Amino acid sequence: MSLVTPQRLQRFDIQGPRYTSYPTADRFVEAFGADDYAQALRQRCEGQASVLPLSLYVHLPFCDSVCYYCACNKIITRHHERAAQYLHYLAREIDLHVAQLGAGQSVSQLHLGGGTPTFLSDDELGQLMAMLRRSFNLVAGGEYSIEVDPRTVDAQRLQATARLGFNRISFGVQDFDPEVQKAVHRVQPAEQVFALVDEARRIGFESINVDLIYGLPRQTRDSFARTLAQVGQLRPDRIALYAYAHLPDRFKPQRRIVSAELPDAASKLGMLASALAAFEGEGYVYVGMDHFALPEDPLAVAKRQGRLHRNFQGYSTQPDCDLIGLGVSSIGRVGATYSQNAKTLEEWCDLIDQGHLPVTRGLALTRDDLARRAVIMALMCQGQVLFESVELAWMLDFRNYFAAELERLAELQAQGLVAVDDNGIQVTPEGWYFVRAVAMVFDRYLQSDRQRAQFSRII
Repeated sequence: MSLVTPQRLQRFDIQGPRYTSYPTADRFVEAFGADDYAQALRQRCEGQASVLPLSLYVHLPFCDSVCYYCACNKIITRHHERAAQYLHYLAREIDLHVAQLGAGQSVSQLHLGGGTPTFLSDDELGQLMAMLRRSFNLVAGGEYSIEVDPRTVDAQRLQATARLGFNRISFGVQDFDPEVQKAVHRVQPAEQVFALVDEARRIGFESINVDLIYGLPRQTRDSFARTLAQVGQLRPDRIALYAYAHLPDRFKPQRRIVSAELPDAASKLGMLASALAAFEGEGYVYVGMDHFALPEDPLAVAKRQGRLHRNFQGYSTQPDCDLIGLGVSSIGRVGATYSQNAKTLEEWCDLIDQGHLPVTRGLALTRDDLARRAVIMALMCQGQVLFESVELAWMLDFRNYFAAELERLAELQAQGLVAVDDNGIQVTPEGWYFVRAVAMVFDRYLQSDRQRAQFSRII
C-alpha cells in the first residue's frame, strides 16, 4: 500500500469509464430498438446460450425523499400507491419477455436496485418475487440481492426480505458524520445502521455490503477518518467506496449542494489514501476499482482464483451471462447486444401499453467491439491478458492488431503499473488500483474522441 502515494493518486485523478460494459452505455444508439432486442432474445433461445442461466436486474425508481448527491434514475414521491401501478407494468414487461424466451428460463443472479427498492412494502416485494418466480426458475444457490435504504427498514422488514429469498443485502451508508448527512439530505444515525447490520447477520444473509462516498460537502479528512473507523467496527463483508462527482448541470438534485462546502481535490485524494490504508489495515482485499471484500467473501475468493466477472451491477462471482433488465431505464445484455429501456416512466408505460418491449436504445457489437471487450474485461477482472487466448478466440495477431495500444501501454509499463512480455500483459499489484487507466488504452471510442467529461474519476 505504501506504493500508492498521494502523488501517484493525483497523477491518475482523471475521468474514465467504469467498464461495466464495453462499449460503454454512452455509445448506445436509438437505431437499435425493440425489434432488434426481440431478435436477440429469440436467437438466445436457438443457440447454446439457452441452457445457461440468466441474470436479472429490476429497477425500482421510487424514493420518499431526495439525496442531494444522487445521480440515479429516480422518482421522488410520498405516494406509495404508485408502486402498485409500477408492478402492474413490470408484470406485463415480464410477459413480453416470456413471449420471446419461453417460461422457466433459469436465473442464477437477481438484483433489485433503484431508486429505493424498499420503497415497496413487504407485500409488494412479495408480489414482485412471485411474478418473477412464475416466469423464471430462480435456481438454488443463486445470488439474490437487494439495495436497502436504512431509513426504510427495521428488523421485521429484514426478516421478511430474507423469507422472500434474498441472500445478499447492500446498505447505503455514504457517511456517518451527522453534518455531512445534513448537507446531503440523508440523515440516518450510525446506531440505526449498526443495529440493522447486526440483525442481517443474525438472520443469515450470506453477504452484507455498505456503500460509502468520499468528496461530499462538509467532509474533511478527519471526519471521514472517523467514518472509516466506524466502518471498521461494523465490518461488512463488502465495501463499495465511490468518489462523489459534482455535476449539477446534469443532475438537478446536486444543485442543492453548496459548492463552497465541497472538499478540495487534495482533501479528496487524502480521503482516498486514508480509506485504502484503513481497509488494508482491517484485512480487506482490494477486489478492484472501488470494491473491497473480506478474504473469505466469495468476491475476494473469486479474485484469488481468477473467476471475477463484470456486469452492469459491477464485479460478480457469476459466470459471464446474459442479463435481462426490467423496469424504467434498465440496461441489459443479450448475446452480442446491449439494450436500454425508456428512461421516463411515461414512455416506458406507453411502449408496454402498445405491446412493445420498452427498449429505446442499444447497440449491436461489431467483431472489433467483441475482441476489445474480451481484452478490457480480462484486464478489469483477472488483471492479465494472454495474447494466445485472444488470438485463438478472435483469429487475430495481437501485437499487430493492437500495435498502437501496446505502444501507449509502454508509458504505464515504465511507471510500474503493467508488465508486458511475449506472452501477454500483467497488471502489477500497484497497477490494480489504476486498472481503469490500463483498460482505457484499449477503448477505441475513447481514444478516438477523448471525450471523458461524462465519466467518473477513475480512482
